[in-house]
Amino acid sequence: MLVGDWMDQWAAIFPDKTAVVFNEMVLTYRKFSERINAAAKFFDALGVKKGGRVAALLYNKPQYLEIFFALSKLGAILVPINWRLVAPEVSHILQDSQSEIMLFESRFKPLVAEVQDQGTSQIRQFISLGERPPTWAEDYEAGLARSRPGLRPSAAGVDQEDAHIIMYTSGTTGQPKGAVMSQRKTFFNVLNSDIYYALTPSDVILVTRPLFHSGGLLVQAAPVLYKGGTVILQERFRPELALEALETNRVTVFEAASTMYKFFLADCDMSAYDLSSLKVCYTGGERVSPGLITEFHQRGITIGQIFGQTETSTVTWLPREDAIRKIGSVGHPVFHGRVKIENEQGQAIQPGETGEILVGGPIIMTEYWNSPEMTAETIKAGWLHTGDLATQDEDGYIYIVDRKKNMIISGGENIYPAEVEKAILEHEAVEDVAVYGVPDERWGEVGRAAVVLKPGWKVNDEELLTFLRGRIAGYKKPKSVEFVSCLPRTAAGKIMRCKLTEGSQTPVD
Repeated sequence: MLVGDWMDQWAAIFPDKTAVVFNEMVLTYRKFSERINAAAKFFDALGVKKGGRVAALLYNKPQYLEIFFALSKLGAILVPINWRLVAPEVSHILQDSQSEIMLFESRFKPLVAEVQDQGTSQIRQFISLGERPPTWAEDYEAGLARSRPGLRPSAAGVDQEDAHIIMYTSGTTGQPKGAVMSQRKTFFNVLNSDIYYALTPSDVILVTRPLFHSGGLLVQAAPVLYKGGTVILQERFRPELALEALETNRVTVFEAASTMYKFFLADCDMSAYDLSSLKVCYTGGERVSPGLITEFHQRGITIGQIFGQTETSTVTWLPREDAIRKIGSVGHPVFHGRVKIENEQGQAIQPGETGEILVGGPIIMTEYWNSPEMTAETIKAGWLHTGDLATQDEDGYIYIVDRKKNMIISGGENIYPAEVEKAILEHEAVEDVAVYGVPDERWGEVGRAAVVLKPGWKVNDEELLTFLRGRIAGYKKPKSVEFVSCLPRTAAGKIMRCKLTEGSQTPVD
């Protein structure tokens, strides 16, 4: 069964069961299926064909999921866009993916207008969601209203191997790269979530992550809808609103970045909420403190850990019953997937040794969009090299050690130093720069920039950070800057980031 058919099936079985809740909006499976089919007809009328790319710049809302399933029906490809990005970054994704249609919320009109000025000639139709669409954009709801009710579009020629998502991640070379995901990959990722969440049609999940993330779309929302459960959506994560939603909707399944769990403890009185409906809680996507797991366990909430990345979705999972016994572990490989850990010689590691996690099977991406060389570097002989280093104990439980690619994860968002460094080097006063992660109590990890200025130049940290506005997204900006006389490098000229984190660089007086 194709991804686009899931909601039609549940509409036939449980037509009046609640599928999606968003503020005061409640969509049954019948209504949700009708809107998905109307959206598919709308896109079809706009000339969206199999393989066509459609970009979406939206907060979390039911229309995001409608678009996801509607495009899957047509064999078209969704290109989710991070709404934290600035115009040059959005423009790059649109041009790289050659998206032909762009959907956006009316609140993003200024950003989209700026993107238009930077060159998006390949986009032949803009579609606006929300009040007062601009004159140069089609209205989404009006388009759905024109679609013929009750008529399901044909999925002829669409199969499991067809791509239906290109999800962009920050690039180690300074440019985002698009991970191409097939319908087959999504199906098996969903089956894995079904197992570790132990889902039933009675389950309710609160989506905490943005739907432009693999976590929000494929680890949280899609598995519960596949199982016929109920998805609760909120535009953006707010600790108190999330706790209210958990209580009011009797949520049973909860997954969130560890930063979000920290916000619960720091910003809210958790004892004021009835969370007894929760049956499974998980976290993943960033470094998790054993102390955080312990504190929630003492409050009667046991949190298991999962590990994955955009290119694979979930790779490993730690059952709740092992959460305390194997605290700090990300568990075992998921059922529908293959995982091995190899040292630099390509040999399987022994317990206690460290190696790189390799992933195979139906859960890995197909390729990086328009990047055959990068694809070949990442997928070798059917194994995707994650760049993440891990070890195993005697029982086979996996523990993440470090990130081989120097990625910084701040509040659940991935930040690659090369991309930030490229932006900082555009400043005329900067001679050299290295960005690296430092621990942060609130966000888990934040970026710090070690900057070497050109001789005779003077600039302070505030000026440098202000310079980055509009060049990179706010969450990617370093939270601190230190000016140094030189950067520690190897004989081959590579920056020794371990020396930076140790504080052994030479500061400027």
